[in-house]
Parts: sequence; structure tokens; C-alpha cells
Amino acid sequence: MKKTINIERLEEVASKLRAIAHPMRIAIMELLETEGELNVTELYESLNIEQATASHHLNILKTRNVLSSRRSGKRTFYSIRPDSIIRIADCISRCETK
Repeated sequence: MKKTINIERLEEVASKLRAIAHPMRIAIMELLETEGELNVTELYESLNIEQATASHHLNILKTRNVLSSRRSGKRTFYSIRPDSIIRIADCISRCETK
């Protein structure tokens, strides 16, 4: 039986892979993996980048459901979604349909 490719799922996978493929976003994810939950100030100071740059990359990762965030007062804390990498792998495996 011939299999077909689900274009919508491929686009979803491509979007998530683009989100995590950038060197700075990889650095953010590695820092969050080792340090746990951090706020934007802790991230940009640790990575020696501008606050606006950190916020930009965090927004991309959060929009693609790779990171989660929570507010505490005036600060927003970011962490890796526990299931994000598993979901990306699962999404890749579901691109091919019967």
C-alpha cells in the first residue's frame, strides 16, 4: 500500500525544528536544561547577550511550545516543556500516513 505524506504535519515539524535549530536557541535550551527555570535577566546575563535578543529567542521557543513560562510578580520564568522534545520526535514520526 502506498503511503502519502501529510503536508500539514510536515510543516508543523519543520516549524519546530527551525525553532530549535538556531545556535542561540540551542544555548538557551542547554542553559535551561542544566540550570532549570530561569528568568530573562538570568538568561541574557549568563549568555552575555542583549535582553531584546534573549526575549526574541525565548518568544520563538515559547510560541513553538518548546518552552513554558510562568509569571511571578514582574518576572517571567522560562523552562523547557518536559514533553517538548518527545512531541517533536512524535510529530516527525506521524508525518507519514497510511
